[in-house]
Amino acid sequence: MTLDLEGVLVPEIWIAVAERTGIDALRRTTRDEPDYDVLMRGRLELLDQHDLTMSTIAEVIGGLSPLDGAREFLDSLRSITQVLLLSDTFEQFGQPLMRQLGFPTLICHRLIVDGDRVVDYRLRMPDQKRCAVEALHRLNYRVIAAGDSYNDMAMLAEADAGFLFHAPESIATKFPQFPAVDEYDELLELIIGQLT
Repeated sequence: MTLDLEGVLVPEIWIAVAERTGIDALRRTTRDEPDYDVLMRGRLELLDQHDLTMSTIAEVIGGLSPLDGAREFLDSLRSITQVLLLSDTFEQFGQPLMRQLGFPTLICHRLIVDGDRVVDYRLRMPDQKRCAVEALHRLNYRVIAAGDSYNDMAMLAEADAGFLFHAPESIATKFPQFPAVDEYDELLELIIGQLT
């Protein structure tokens, strides 16, 4: 099982930063912008313009908790299959939240931080979610995937079965080939249906 992280198990981190700082433009996420580099370059520019430090972002993340029911869902899922979180978040963002989720395996990117300033980002690799599913297929694994944003569509398409979870209506309408649900028990039921 490969799962997206933000919007699926934990809140959208950049939206939380936007709410804390009042920088409304930081509310834009991969649900809104299909081009990840365009999205991240815009975020880096905003951080610079508003003199927003890594320690401030870390403080916001430190106050976040997984979505209601996420830990229980993940524990149930891990009791029946292996789970890999494939996310376009960053190692520096993920660590505090992974602790609250029981330390599942998270594959994500890395921010480049100079002093307390976020100056750039480094992708694990381009199109890492699809590539990870491809690699699992080469290892003869059957893969089920779930996500909520544009950056999850290649992962869902590459998987043997793909589901939308907590996806906005605009994405669910644009990608009707993926069943869309909003409750963890519904998603677990879909996954179990693929495992039997």
